Amino acid sequence: MATPQHHTSKQKKNSRRSHDALKAASLVVCPNCGKEILPHRVCPNCGYYDGKKEVEIKVKDAE
Repeated sequence: MATPQHHTSKQKKNSRRSHDALKAASLVVCPNCGKEILPHRVCPNCGYYDGKKEVEIKVKDAE
């Protein structure tokens, strides 16, 4: 049966887990509408990518 030979210190344990932290998403400003979006994606607000209309955005009517 496998059992640890030595006690794992807090520093060793935490150093191993140092890459597990969440990172904030990097956002860029859409040059067409000015909203913040993820890079290299079609803007969900206006539907533009690289200066061209790629997706037709449907507008919901407020009732």
